[in-house]
Amino acid sequence: MNEEKEPTATVLLVDDTPTNLSVLIDYLNEFGFEILIAVDGEGALTAARAGNPDLILLDIMMPGMDGYETCKRLKEDPLTKEIPIIFISALSESMDKVKGFSSGGVDYITKPFQQDEVLARINTHLTLQQQKKELAELNTTKDKFFSIISHDMRGIFTPIVGSSDLIKRMVTKYEDDRLKKFTNNLSTSVRNALKLFENLLDWSRLQQGRMTFEPKKLSLTELVSQTVDLFSEHQKTKNIQIVNNIIEIYHVSGDANMIKTIIRNLVSNALKFTHSGGTITINAKKKEEFIEIAVSDSGVGMTSEKLNELFTLQKSKSNKGTDGERGTGLGLILCKDFVEKHGGKIWVNSIVGKGTTFEFSLPE
Repeated sequence: MNEEKEPTATVLLVDDTPTNLSVLIDYLNEFGFEILIAVDGEGALTAARAGNPDLILLDIMMPGMDGYETCKRLKEDPLTKEIPIIFISALSESMDKVKGFSSGGVDYITKPFQQDEVLARINTHLTLQQQKKELAELNTTKDKFFSIISHDMRGIFTPIVGSSDLIKRMVTKYEDDRLKKFTNNLSTSVRNALKLFENLLDWSRLQQGRMTFEPKKLSLTELVSQTVDLFSEHQKTKNIQIVNNIIEIYHVSGDANMIKTIIRNLVSNALKFTHSGGTITINAKKKEEFIEIAVSDSGVGMTSEKLNELFTLQKSKSNKGTDGERGTGLGLILCKDFVEKHGGKIWVNSIVGKGTTFEFSLPE
């Protein structure tokens, strides 16, 4: 006797013969399927709408509405049209099978049936249905991704073009302070564009499985120090102090480029949402077999609704920084992917008006 399992899928059995139902119910229950039952076409329509099964096994010869008409009706209903339907019938002529496929069925099993064959057909079509759902989700994510990129790249390059034109026309008309303002804006825009493209390239490589992952023993202290040095000019421009409190020598097992990218994106994000005169601090501590790194800022903070939108393309949207900086949220998504690639976790705490702390863990 097989051990009892959690239901793997819900199957609706539609047959007016109690013996057939009993045999299938007993057999499929052994493999963890949750079973719904209907004995005629009308009952099948009701059960399918209410129970939302993952698959339907449908008899053809039933009183009242036959299986062909039942299948057509299910395929016409927006709530049930995506459910795969396998006909299971004593009708074995080729024309019967063609009619079944024409009415919307995905497969056809003739009675008397072999139980193992029924199980194999069910598993095949459940797998195909799951792959179809995953593909649809990937397409939705892809469309959202390119929508974000399309929108924000316009926002990034517009000030680049505008600032360049103004500098060309006005360089002889303004004092150095005015020219310095334009050049600073241009520098910020170029820096944002570069960061976006770096994140885009890394994320694309990761999704395609083309990014190499080369973990080794690394000095976290050195990685953080090297990364923070990249922001020396940026923090001066915004008048924000970055305090690296990681003095103790910590070591982690990981890919140097990925870890640098995580730290770079979190510090860059903190700079974006911190006002002039603010502070960003970086801390680390050992917890069990992991090192936990925290990047905290004294910035604008986030609401609970905004926190729920982080780390996902489906909900990610652009938010302006304290100096009008634009972003896509792609950097945080990349951080999550890279942290999880190392077997770690990333989480965030924030208070509106007081600041935000991003924390992530890496194995020693």
